[in-house]
Amino acid sequence: MDLKCSHIDTPLGTMWLAASAQGLAGAWFEGQKHQPDVSRWPLDPENPHLQQASAELQAYFSGQRTSFQVPLAAAWGTPFQQAVWKALQRIRAGRTTSYGQLAAQLKRPMASRAVGAAVGKNPWSVIVPCHRVVGAQGALTGYAGGLDRKVALLQLEGALL
Repeated sequence: MDLKCSHIDTPLGTMWLAASAQGLAGAWFEGQKHQPDVSRWPLDPENPHLQQASAELQAYFSGQRTSFQVPLAAAWGTPFQQAVWKALQRIRAGRTTSYGQLAAQLKRPMASRAVGAAVGKNPWSVIVPCHRVVGAQGALTGYAGGLDRKVALLQLEGALL
């Protein structure tokens, strides 16, 4: 897949965006776990998907948007991971769910660890809201972008006071 990239500054640090002709392939905080090497993709800030993602993220961080419309185009991921990422998109802003609840929704109630691994590899940080997944009894567990960012995102959305 022919990917182009750009970056934006957010209140939580620089985010790198990657897109193909079909849509946004990824959005990562700089230094995030599982972030691909974006240096191999040419910068293209004029790419319409990158521009749309940038504008929507800026609106999100300023409190003017709670969901995203930019088309997504998976460039990687197993069918199971992609099913988990699709399920993440159904978690509305201001809400959280647990890894176990997500596994049950996917009709794989014993797969909460596999769900957790797939959540951690979500390539669309913030846009596909993996930060809205918490541990049992609401425990704030890991986030590939850093636990401090997860807390900040949940506070921005009103899910944490």
